[in-house]
Amino acid sequence: MPNSTTVMEFLLTRFSDIWELRVLHAMLFLLMYLATLLGNIFIVTVTTLEQSLHTPMYFFLRNLSVLDICYISVTIPKACVIFLHDSRVISVAGCAAQIFLVIAFATVELLFLTVMARDRYVAICQPLHYPVIMNPRVCVQMTLASALSGMIYSAFHTGNTFRLSFCKSHVVHHFFCDIPSLLKLSCSDTFSNEILIFVSVVILGGGCFAFITKSYIHIFSTVLKFPTRGEQGKAFSTCIPHIIVVAVFVSSIAAVYMKPSSNSPTLQDMVTSVFYSIVPPFLNPIIYSLRNKQIKGAIKRVMSRKYYSGKR
Repeated sequence: MPNSTTVMEFLLTRFSDIWELRVLHAMLFLLMYLATLLGNIFIVTVTTLEQSLHTPMYFFLRNLSVLDICYISVTIPKACVIFLHDSRVISVAGCAAQIFLVIAFATVELLFLTVMARDRYVAICQPLHYPVIMNPRVCVQMTLASALSGMIYSAFHTGNTFRLSFCKSHVVHHFFCDIPSLLKLSCSDTFSNEILIFVSVVILGGGCFAFITKSYIHIFSTVLKFPTRGEQGKAFSTCIPHIIVVAVFVSSIAAVYMKPSSNSPTLQDMVTSVFYSIVPPFLNPIIYSLRNKQIKGAIKRVMSRKYYSGKR
């Protein structure tokens, strides 16, 4: 840390200081956390044990589930602690680690969703070329490239934030450390930081969203040529929720990160951040897997194998 950093620790903020509401918020967060863990662990287990699900689609889904477990674990446990305990302190190092991990996981999440849209596009629009285009080597390379890109992107913005001096206040108006909240506390010039964040969100978030949207437009145009309405309905019921989750994810990030730091902190920013830090990991198991007939069938087969092996 630079010597000019005068703040040695930060205080996180709750949604409310009323004890009953604090307990309610902690319970809601904890239930979402446990549901997210259960759903994603179940997906990882089933897609690993079931041989028929060893395909590119479920390879990416398994990686997404592991990522979501890590992503939601960065914010919710600490948030529940500050909701239920009097202490709201987080060290500067802890705050930096939280920012790095949140940005890294959010970036990799967006890249994974983009890769998964590409996978579905090739599977539906170019089925004959699918085994060649989405071969195992390419899948591993895209996964590693997404993870590495997310870490580099996060390291750059985290380092660029903590080169600033923080002396206005040590109260972070958020339930976890986030760059926009910290920029409001800085007594340094944050204009270059805001410009870099704005440009990077437009390029990365806008680019990924445009690519995902384009992929699904091609998918929809192909699906409409399917002979039966049942197949069309199945494809639409799967694809439309994907787009909605991505749209909510990207728009909530843009709403928080592209706002000038001079704007006063509001409860609305805290609520909006829930839609990119907690909601996607919570919804992904439901949208991508638990509504999927192949996953349901695999779950039944895995459970039946365990049942019969237990009887023996």
